[in-house]
Amino acid sequence: MVNMIKSILALIASIVVVHMSYLAYIRPQASKLIDAARAAGQAPPRDFTIILRDYEQEICIILLLWGAFLIVSKCLAVLREERHLFSLDLYKEAEEHAIEIARENGGGDVTQKDILLGLDSLPSSLRDTALLKVLRAGLRRYLITGNVQNAADAIESGIDAVGSRMDAENSMIRYIIWAIPSIGFIGTVRGIGEALSQANQALSGDIGGMTGSLGVAFNSTLVALLISIVLMFLLNYLQRLQDDLLVETQSYCEEKLLNRISRVDEAA
Repeated sequence: MVNMIKSILALIASIVVVHMSYLAYIRPQASKLIDAARAAGQAPPRDFTIILRDYEQEICIILLLWGAFLIVSKCLAVLREERHLFSLDLYKEAEEHAIEIARENGGGDVTQKDILLGLDSLPSSLRDTALLKVLRAGLRRYLITGNVQNAADAIESGIDAVGSRMDAENSMIRYIIWAIPSIGFIGTVRGIGEALSQANQALSGDIGGMTGSLGVAFNSTLVALLISIVLMFLLNYLQRLQDDLLVETQSYCEEKLLNRISRVDEAA
């Protein structure tokens, strides 16, 4: 819910910032350059304000900022989890915490159930991470079945579930990347339609209106394709980070959990 609110606020902020930029600078500057070129009997210059001045480009830039926010926020979350949690031995810390509690209560052996309770007592911000979810699922399965292989299967299933959830959360980003070229093509259709409607003026010698409309068509496609390339690059980087996170989670659970409970079974 918090992430959804942040996403909506980011979209609103993108709309406000981009639209104010268009009202304050881009459209006035583009109109000034076009009027000066017409007064001089020349074609409008290829200035970036002229390329960006239409509504399709404005929408594409809004989606660029929104999509970049979604991707960067997910990248930072993955990097935070990798840097912090994978440097900790959570199983050992939970075991030491359980030993301290047992000593305070008059001694007694620490069981795997006590360690699981220690992991479950961690703050929700940690329990909701991919690593803790998979680690707790593996240990819980081991407590139920007493079988290391079943715990390994639970870890694998948990990693698959986390991967599916990450892929589902990226669906909005993929939709944005798909929508941007489509909006650009809408501008292309609009520009070509306006150009064809001014064919009679072009036949009479005034081609200014037709060339301006064709500029709308090609500029919108150009901007949309460039933006989609940038967002696709960022999305691929995010997916690589998420894949690395799943691989690191698998390795962590094998080293910190499966190896230990295997030794416990052998000792028993």
